[in-house]
Amino acid sequence: MDHYRNGARASRSGPADYFSGTVVIDPIVEAPEPSRVRALRVSFAPGARTAWHTHPLGQTLYVLSGIGRYQTLGAPVQTIRAGDTIWIPPGEKHWHGAAPDNAMVHIAIQEALDGSNVDWMEHVTDEDYNVTPDA
Repeated sequence: MDHYRNGARASRSGPADYFSGTVVIDPIVEAPEPSRVRALRVSFAPGARTAWHTHPLGQTLYVLSGIGRYQTLGAPVQTIRAGDTIWIPPGEKHWHGAAPDNAMVHIAIQEALDGSNVDWMEHVTDEDYNVTPDA
């Protein structure tokens, strides 16, 4: 059994290759094989967001605080709020992040397949991000 005390593992900045804006990532769990679970607490400053990406075994997002946005390819941008849970099926191209004027924090949970839990793609353009979302 491993016990990670609060503050024992450093926060890290979301890499510019995969995120736009200020993003802070805090590890929750990356269980060793044969387990596949990965979980992170991700904090997005207003306007910050992920690049487009997919997950081989899907992803669950649980919004802890703030107001954010997400979109799956071909669907309208959606608003997300504290307490919302979003399930993204395996291979579904999507992005998520904070609203333009509000920060947002979520827990991201996904599983690794053959050691990989995400496939990063191109950045979300400002034009695509700045549309009026569906409620």
